[in-house]
Order: sequence, then C-alpha cells, then structure tokens
Amino acid sequence: MSLSIKAIDRLFERLAATYGAGWTRQWADVPMADVKTAWAHELATFANSLHRIAWALENLPPKCPNVIEFKALCRLAPAPDVPMLPMPKADPERVKAELAKLGHVPGVKRQAPSGIDHKAWARRIVARHDAGEKLSPTTVRFAREALRSHLVPEAV
Repeated sequence: MSLSIKAIDRLFERLAATYGAGWTRQWADVPMADVKTAWAHELATFANSLHRIAWALENLPPKCPNVIEFKALCRLAPAPDVPMLPMPKADPERVKAELAKLGHVPGVKRQAPSGIDHKAWARRIVARHDAGEKLSPTTVRFAREALRSHLVPEAV
C-alpha cells in the first residue's frame, strides 16, 4: 500500500510553492512519475495519519528535503490529542482497608501519632555542632535546611 497519487500531487504542489526553482531543479534529471512513486511508497506509513504529513509541511526545513528527510520530519509530529476518560474516584473505605493490609511492610509510611518530633534528628545534629563537635558541613547544612523547611510537614 502507498500514499495516493492525489495526496502526493498536493504535497509536491505545496513543496514546489515553498521552495520554488530549488524544488524543481532537484528533480531535473529524474522522471517526475518515478519520483512521485518513490515518495508515495516511502510515505505509505502515514496513509492513515495524514496529520503527520500536514505537521511536516508546517515545519519544513530551510532547504529542500529529500524523501528520507521529509519522512523523518513526519515522524517528529506530535501525537494527536486523544480524549481520555476521567480518572475513577477511589473508594476511601477500600483504600483504608488496603493500606491496613500493608501495615507490616517495611518502608511503608504510616500515620504517626501526634506529638512525635519528625525533625528531632536535625535538632540533635545542630545541637552537637553548636556544642563544638566536628561534623561534616554538608550534614550540618542539611539539618539546618530541614529545620527551616516549610515544605515538609511536622507530622506525616
């Protein structure tokens, strides 16, 4: 299967109008029917996605492309917007039940009881540094940044 000759004729008209004599001079020594047949064959993969050819025509390079360059340009076309279904809402009771099942898995964050100081590690490091203990400057910097941070909630 190849792209229709009508589509190739329209494509060549547009390219000739865009590039002028440079376009026609490029094919001076080759029969135009053979050129069009080759282009129709090479662009056959876009027969069901003509929007890619249209995109390539809107984004042509400064010099006349050959069929390989034009085909590569067609491949760069963005995918069309596909309507998507809305994300289904999660059932809060089911989510709660599933998270409860993960309570025994290490590394899974659980709701901590209130009153826990989640930045105690940073406070200890700063206190050790202030007491004169020699610590890595990076460690001290991270601890101070953690204590200044408004992005990390106190209880997660």
